[in-house]
Amino acid sequence: MTPERFHRLRTALARRQPDLTVLMDRVHKSHNFSAILRSCDAVGVLDAHVVATEDAVAIHHATSAGTKKWIAVRSHPNVEEAIGHLRGRGFAIRAAHLSADAVDYRDVDYTRPTALTLGAELRGVSPEALALADTHLTIPMVGLVHSLNVSVAAGLVLFEAHRQRASVGMYDQARLPPDEFAARLFEWAYPSLARSRREAGRPYPPLGPEGEILPD
Repeated sequence: MTPERFHRLRTALARRQPDLTVLMDRVHKSHNFSAILRSCDAVGVLDAHVVATEDAVAIHHATSAGTKKWIAVRSHPNVEEAIGHLRGRGFAIRAAHLSADAVDYRDVDYTRPTALTLGAELRGVSPEALALADTHLTIPMVGLVHSLNVSVAAGLVLFEAHRQRASVGMYDQARLPPDEFAARLFEWAYPSLARSRREAGRPYPPLGPEGEILPD
């Protein structure tokens, strides 16, 4: 771990947004799953959530390790449990879905805790998730098609969230509690050692200002 890489990791972690996330509701194509995670990383999403169907679990394991190193993917047994978990943490549930009540995605306040809910490529967001969502989002289009690829839609909404948050300074200082920031930074910098420490039930050692491991 060079000091330069450590500083880059620390800077990226300081910009992570613990109150911005996505919930993938039966997204079952690996290239879309990976593309959504890349957009999450680009705008500073800390964790993503997925409904743990057999397809989703297989895709999660097959997804590029490069992206998964930086985005923790949390699995839920069903969409009701996933939304209950997120709402219990204060998230507003925003489902990307064209309905009679849908609002322009640009008219939503993403500086509030937001969980963007995305559905499968053909079926869209499930009826169960739509019934529980606080808001349905639509992306206005002037062409002949009526929907975008799910990863493209995710990118558009997430970068609008990034624009709004950047405009009010939400990326200007670390937003994680100090203990969680230190733990995540250790996991990013030393993933193998972090894994062995967790398996042994041992706490992570502290890190010095250049990323060096200090005595416990």
